[in-house]
Amino acid sequence: MSNFRELYEGDLSRYAGTVGGWTRCFHFLLRKTQYGSRFLKSLYHLFYRLFSDRHCMEISCKTVIGKGLCMKDPYFITVNSNSVIGENVTLEKNVTIGKQNRGRYAGCPVIGDRVEIGENSVVVGRIRIGNDVKIAPDSYVNRDVPDGAYAAGNPFEIR
Repeated sequence: MSNFRELYEGDLSRYAGTVGGWTRCFHFLLRKTQYGSRFLKSLYHLFYRLFSDRHCMEISCKTVIGKGLCMKDPYFITVNSNSVIGENVTLEKNVTIGKQNRGRYAGCPVIGDRVEIGENSVVVGRIRIGNDVKIAPDSYVNRDVPDGAYAAGNPFEIR
């Protein structure tokens, strides 16, 4: 498992050019709530929740997130706490990564490395999104996506 400094610097390295104050603060608080003493975790968690609520983001601190998380337009992003997100994942505005409550795919997704998820996309269910995958904007993904694929549409098709 990476330490705080590796994760934080890995997150910020994904942004082109100068990293703004909002982005720095969000990533700092997110990673600090995942590391440190119990008291400090609680303190950072309080600030993280206030900060997240202000920008309409629901990313649980319990979510397993690899280094290099990049949110190009970080508003209205929702990630279930039981989801697993790999390294160098890019999330656009209004992305939902959620849980499906019934059926064959009941559960939360596991997202591989180097995945890009476009605006207004939804990824739900106990599915696996492979490495080097691109999910087009406005897509609804509820089945497994193999490595290197391009998923687009509602319902999605692999191209």
